[in-house]
Amino acid sequence: MRLPLSTSLVGLCALLAPTAQAQTASAQDMDARARAVAAASRAKSSDSEAISNNYLTPGLANQPVCTVDNSRSFAPNLACQQSATMLEMLVQPGTTGDITHLSISRDKDLDGSFDSSLTLPVMVSGICANGIISCSPGSWNQCQSFKWDVGETGDLKLSQVDLPDLAGCYCVNANCGANLVAGNLPSVLKDLGGGVIGALTTADPRIAVAQASIDGPVIRYVGAHTTACTSSPAVSATSYRANPTAISGDAYAASQASSVFTALAASPAGNGKAQETRSCTIEREINVKSWDFTDIVAASGSITSTSSCGTGCLRFQISGAGNCGSNPPAYTVTFNPLLPRRIISARIIEMGADDWVQGRINGQVVGSAGKRLWAGDGLPSGDCRISGDPWYNRTPIDFTDRLRSGATSVSARVRGGGGGNWGTITVEIQVDTSCEVSERLVDLCAGYASDAACRLTQEDVEGVETVRNGVNTGLKPLPQTRLFGTGRCTYQYSRDFFLRTRRYACLIDTSGITQPDLSRAAYIIDHSTETLLADQTLGANGALSQTSRAFALPDRPTVAACESICKTRAPSANSGVAPAGAVAEKQNVPVGWDSFYHVCTSDNVCPLGPGEEIVSNCGCLDDFPEAVVMMQTVRLAGSDLACTAASR
Repeated sequence: MRLPLSTSLVGLCALLAPTAQAQTASAQDMDARARAVAAASRAKSSDSEAISNNYLTPGLANQPVCTVDNSRSFAPNLACQQSATMLEMLVQPGTTGDITHLSISRDKDLDGSFDSSLTLPVMVSGICANGIISCSPGSWNQCQSFKWDVGETGDLKLSQVDLPDLAGCYCVNANCGANLVAGNLPSVLKDLGGGVIGALTTADPRIAVAQASIDGPVIRYVGAHTTACTSSPAVSATSYRANPTAISGDAYAASQASSVFTALAASPAGNGKAQETRSCTIEREINVKSWDFTDIVAASGSITSTSSCGTGCLRFQISGAGNCGSNPPAYTVTFNPLLPRRIISARIIEMGADDWVQGRINGQVVGSAGKRLWAGDGLPSGDCRISGDPWYNRTPIDFTDRLRSGATSVSARVRGGGGGNWGTITVEIQVDTSCEVSERLVDLCAGYASDAACRLTQEDVEGVETVRNGVNTGLKPLPQTRLFGTGRCTYQYSRDFFLRTRRYACLIDTSGITQPDLSRAAYIIDHSTETLLADQTLGANGALSQTSRAFALPDRPTVAACESICKTRAPSANSGVAPAGAVAEKQNVPVGWDSFYHVCTSDNVCPLGPGEEIVSNCGCLDDFPEAVVMMQTVRLAGSDLACTAASR
């Protein structure tokens, strides 16, 4: 980065040089160097791919980053942890065009080795920006929509949703064309990987991810922890997403403790008066959450069988064979409460054995079943090989409070021999799997509405303009009805509005601003010519002094009237999808055109991409009127349409 600075200094010296010949030579040298620096900079940062390869990816992976002229390199330390390969995705298409195998390996703790893997249980028929669509092989029938999501333990998963909850969907199986996945493998990998990375970074804002490489059917990403060196994904800065109104108070508290803010607030620029336009929203958020038993309680260990005992109720059988030795075996199951508030009851409902079984909770004896009572760590009295009917104890033993407090282990200690030799304990756990609905109104306009210096100039309620230029239009939107949730947890809510967009004009006092002294600049402009530079300076004694000297601008290189560009197009099959099915099936001609613009080479040649043909050759193209017409068409169409989540 030193070359541009030195070039600027050379140019400055050339500007002040006394002879025109020296000025011309230095100007030419400055022009050549500037063009060389511009070319080197453009080669390293001309597009997003170049920026990613030269700066972002090596920066996150703790690899050397070079300066523009490659004269120096350094290894930045931008992250708390780095992983050269944080995520790896493999796709394999089948004969029907569907992706029949998609596996994801992930380095969750960024220690350099994969510790989590996911193989999709469904085939992929369509790809969306935030999920996938799975249909019958080679067709667009019996389709299901899935969204990339992250579970409570941080593992990647698919959650079934409605198609409107997905964005940017398109079809890839044989219903929409042949070999769509194989023929567009790089873009397919990027679209799938982008959805996965979006879900991961939303769940854990500490993670920064950049694409590393595409190798055949595999895409790999490099990742790092950059936003917070903490073991918890709950970064304090992201707490404002859950409570946006808190940012105003926190910002004020931070400003009062900041000497920089205090200095700026007391400066002439900070205590003046001006009018600022500020935008805000009032949004109604309704979240519907469905719960399964495994979302509330996790069980692991010596589970012989599991059976349902009703809605939100499971029974776990813990059983095994014993012996007549001095150390009878124990079979243990650990129950881990993931959501303690949704646990209704947890109890041992039955103990049975031939000869004895002893029940324990967290290692403490709570009961037994057998010919005689078995209490304590010792052995029960009597013959170990008792023949006859088994013994049962069906007195319930409740351990709900213990389970709500933390992980709880239930053990079956079995003593037996002869023809029986078994012991069993049945645990019954009841949880609340009802749907959870939360509603809140996020008012980001409250601060402006209560500020006497701010006035409402514009308001839009669900696409209806209710205030224009500070005047009420008299228009009011009809009540809105929308669907929330999926499956058994689908609810319909009607409200006056779900989103208000407002714009306020706030008056800021600027009366105390000191006007800058422009007298020197005015003197230079009024008294200088193309060949004479005049100046006026203020001496230490307060006296003004005027000077003048010869002045000439260096020869300026010729500059093209514009940057030469060309317009091309390439055929594109319409693979988009909608709730009614594949879009191509509704069109007479399902193939359209994609338009591209390229910067022409130095010899005025249009660099064509794969399958492209020239529409407008290199030159000073001006398609701005066409772009304006397209944008105006979309704007007017949006004004005439009102989209809701309710079926019509």
